[in-house]
Amino acid sequence: MSSCPTNPSRPTANNPSVRLPSLLRARARGRRILRWLPHTLLWQTFLSIALLLGLTLAIWSQIFRYFEEPSRARDLAQMVVSVVNLTRTALINAEPRLRTDLLIDLAALEGIRIYPSEATDELQPVPDTRPMRLLTAEIRRQLGDHTRFAMRWKTLDGFWVSFRLHPEDPDEYWVMLPRERLQKHHALEWLVWGSAALVASLLGAFLIVSRISAPLRSLARAARMVGSGQNPPLQEESGPVELAVVSHAFNQMTGDLARADADRALILAGVSHDLRTPLARLRLGVEMSGAPEDEVTAMVADIEEMDRIIGQFLDFGRGDPQEAMQPVDLVELIRDLAEPYRLRGVDIELDLPDRLSLPVRALPLRRAITNLIDNAIRYAGSESPITVGLSTQSGEVAIEIADRGPGIPPDEVERLRRPFTRLETARSNTKGAGLGLAIVERVMRAHGGSLDLLPREGGGLSAILRLPGGRSR
Repeated sequence: MSSCPTNPSRPTANNPSVRLPSLLRARARGRRILRWLPHTLLWQTFLSIALLLGLTLAIWSQIFRYFEEPSRARDLAQMVVSVVNLTRTALINAEPRLRTDLLIDLAALEGIRIYPSEATDELQPVPDTRPMRLLTAEIRRQLGDHTRFAMRWKTLDGFWVSFRLHPEDPDEYWVMLPRERLQKHHALEWLVWGSAALVASLLGAFLIVSRISAPLRSLARAARMVGSGQNPPLQEESGPVELAVVSHAFNQMTGDLARADADRALILAGVSHDLRTPLARLRLGVEMSGAPEDEVTAMVADIEEMDRIIGQFLDFGRGDPQEAMQPVDLVELIRDLAEPYRLRGVDIELDLPDRLSLPVRALPLRRAITNLIDNAIRYAGSESPITVGLSTQSGEVAIEIADRGPGIPPDEVERLRRPFTRLETARSNTKGAGLGLAIVERVMRAHGGSLDLLPREGGGLSAILRLPGGRSR
């Protein structure tokens, strides 16, 4: 017996190429479902409590039905048996000429109809449910095993029960009771009261969860204020013990941060005065010392480098800029920054529009552009041309400072954004504290912008400051 070889290209249940698309679709469907789920503590907890309450109510309703159905079946069975017995007694004791009037009265007044059973009767059986099984079993126990049931006799709907005038009588009759007598008259009331209880429970759950989430939202807002350099209001130290402890710890932390910030400002003011004043005197003394010009130039350059490093430490220590945003003509700002460098003999090429105004923090932005120009001069040299451009790109304002220095390898860019880091291998000049790019990064973050460090075509580095918004004119 030969076996047919399996075609590897044919889709099979064990083929990974067939399972992979379905797996990806399932994951995508799962991600879509997760996006619709609540993400806050308030609604996640509320949804969990709501599901728990709904499940509990459903379970209790099933328990109630399970234990209530037998007693209800016995009551209904007793009512049906009483109707059948009364009907049988009335038919037996009534005079034959009055039986027709009796049947008419039963149908008109009580909705009870009686018909003789025939072999050709078309019957619809009763539904196979637990309440109906309990009801028919109890009726059959009292009326006899020969009792039959139906939900429709010929074309008439109702609850039909067969009976005999005498136990030994082979003739049977059908008695019909309206279905309304078997229905639960209080089902709607139970539904209304159950729904009201569920709504009240959900409202209570929402209030409980809100009492927990409100202090957490307040703490989150205060934490964002601390992150942006603002002083948040004191958090209320009340409520549950755990939340009160967290609020107390947060208030203590913000107080410590405020005192540390005040101490930092005091230290910075002292450093600015106590260090820069002696440096100014030292520079004056060097220039008036009568030493050879090349030595004086070298010492003055070192003093300027020390002063610049101190300035970088001060800038970095001040934290995020607190200056208010004001409309500034960026073209005029860049021209003002470039002019002192040109007077010093630095070759700076400007590529600027006629006018471009944008709300910025002028002093921090000037500091950021100056740091990038100083970096370009330090690593590319003052003889190599430095290009400063200003343009709008995709709804952003781009300030580009480009040089022809050795550049920065792409894998080192992120590291150089951190404070006190320098690229020793690519740029041989090791002067500076390594804070220039960190200060620029902080200034751009305060503006909602970004700093890009990209290799320049033809060699060099292109540092681009991107600010949101703006339109050139």
